[in-house]
Amino acid sequence: MAQVYLPVLVLFALALGLGLLVLGMTFILGPRNPSPVKDDTYESGLTPIGPGRRRVPVRYYLIATLFILFDIEVIYLFPWAARFKAMSAPVAQGGMGLAALGSMAVFMGVLVVGFVYVWRARALEWE
Repeated sequence: MAQVYLPVLVLFALALGLGLLVLGMTFILGPRNPSPVKDDTYESGLTPIGPGRRRVPVRYYLIATLFILFDIEVIYLFPWAARFKAMSAPVAQGGMGLAALGSMAVFMGVLVVGFVYVWRARALEWE
């Protein structure tokens, strides 16, 4: 069983090693010339006005959370769509039959109900 995962372990070790090597090389070989101009805030060539940190409205976090919630739907929808032909085969042939379509219909129905609720609650409006 361990031999099955050996290529994945080797790839992980190589990726980690290369990442650490690149970071180490930039730390060792990179120039260090600190100056007040380099430490100053730069934003589109304009002189910064006011503090660099501002309060973010709570609505931003609500919309970001809702985006993630509805975006995760695609993660479940894509593999189902990719395997739909094989899953929709009759049960006698190792498929799920109409249960493959029905399960996704229930899943999408729950998401649509949630989306309608969020829309009616005006959670997606910024103002």
